Amino acid sequence: MTVISFISAKGSPGVSTAVMGLAARWPNPVVVADLDPVGGDVAIRERDVDDNALDEQRGLVSLGAAVRAGDEVDLVDHLQETKYGIEVLVGASGPRQAQSLGPAWPHLQRTLRAHRGGDVLADAGRFIAGSPAGPVVEGSDAVVFVVRSEIAAVAHLRDRLATVREPWALGRPGSTPVGVAVVGDPRDKRAVDDIGRLLAASELDVTMLGTIAFDPKVVARGAASPSRAVLRSLFSRSLVDLVPRVRALATPSAVAQEI
Repeated sequence: MTVISFISAKGSPGVSTAVMGLAARWPNPVVVADLDPVGGDVAIRERDVDDNALDEQRGLVSLGAAVRAGDEVDLVDHLQETKYGIEVLVGASGPRQAQSLGPAWPHLQRTLRAHRGGDVLADAGRFIAGSPAGPVVEGSDAVVFVVRSEIAAVAHLRDRLATVREPWALGRPGSTPVGVAVVGDPRDKRAVDDIGRLLAASELDVTMLGTIAFDPKVVARGAASPSRAVLRSLFSRSLVDLVPRVRALATPSAVAQEI
């Protein structure tokens, strides 16, 4: 199935929130894979179908144990369902546990790709050289950078894109498509265009996907919450608009046929 990685250039611009929110509005079956190498948020923020805490040992940890034991790995065996009906692969609790997964990381890209139960949205956190999640990100059908609409954040994004331009063959035929989603005020129509022009001026060939509305009060209720307040918010509407753009970035021909 389609694997799409979501990453940041620096800090915490809201990658985890964006991924969970998009998953709740995805038209196809979907899995959220929490691959942040410094420690995931899914187990902390989400609850299971009985409103209990998610099992932190079932996810990357159990998958890693299966790999080390030489067992045949099926992603389904390591997934949990949240109370909002989203299947998740719970991540590592911190950097030490992420590093201890060792041989699981190289196998993870193949495991995600072999999943036949839906698309995979991978939250790979901050992307830096040597990140354990690197093989998943680089082997994805598309990569989406999530960035705040602030000068410093955009500068870091430009620097990170410049770093991966050659190894990722950015913009060349056959390369992994890269998009940018801006977290900010959706009423500021110029922000996305201005960032796009800045990146284009630096010869960084990416697709500007649009804006994710910054709304901490709504996000506090849960990005995937079906509550009326969340569904009617600018945050939710911005994600609804973003879903087809992200899907088109990863699978342009398939989405075009649906339209």
